Amino acid sequence: MSVPPKEYLKILIGRLQNVADTQIEAIDKAAEICAKSILNDKLVFTFGTGHGSFAAMEMFPRTGTVTGFRPIVESSMISFHRVLGDGGARQYRFIHSQEGYGDAILASHQLDPDDTMLIFSHSGLNAVTLDIAVAAKKYGMKLIGVTSIPHSSSTPSRHSSNKRLFEISDVVIDTDVPKGDAVIEIPNMKGKTGATSTSIAIAIGHAINVATADKIVSAGRDPFIMVSPNTTEKESATAQNDKNYAELWRRLRMR
Repeated sequence: MSVPPKEYLKILIGRLQNVADTQIEAIDKAAEICAKSILNDKLVFTFGTGHGSFAAMEMFPRTGTVTGFRPIVESSMISFHRVLGDGGARQYRFIHSQEGYGDAILASHQLDPDDTMLIFSHSGLNAVTLDIAVAAKKYGMKLIGVTSIPHSSSTPSRHSSNKRLFEISDVVIDTDVPKGDAVIEIPNMKGKTGATSTSIAIAIGHAINVATADKIVSAGRDPFIMVSPNTTEKESATAQNDKNYAELWRRLRMR
């Protein structure tokens, strides 16, 4: 008799192993681009809508992450957990499909052609995601896409460019998560449970962070790394993180 949680974790581990077996070269290429931006005093913007925003937010400021990653977090794109009422699921479904909103988002950020854009999107086909991707390319930025090619390639774009994220990114990291995402079928239950795309996207994001740090060190520089303050070394960790925030502010002031 199968045990659903054990079966789910086994599938998730298998999918992470697949990323390790097939996507290391792409992760390395992505990190090379990110490290170049950071070494040149530029930024790596990260973006995602819905659950993709979780991976974008994990890139900084999170324990072990590199200063220089800069999440773009729109509350209208991430607060649908309420489902009903203000900032509900219906508002989210509407707004993330509105072409042009991504351009308005980027207008509030001072971008540089030597910055990098890193987008997390399981489907890679919705309007705001493509707005951000297309605009980043127009700015001259390198574009990294973390997406599911099996899902995205089987579904038409929902953007006037008629492109999907994997078709316009300079580097694509394929989560290889199937269309539909959820993986567990339970007898006598309609539909599936057990989504995997978010966990895999977050793991890929941290792998990019690790590889970026390694490349910065290889270039002879000491990266500004976030440290956990929830230890007995809280005072020194807080001091280090304050230095990291000051470094981020220095980069922003240069714009």
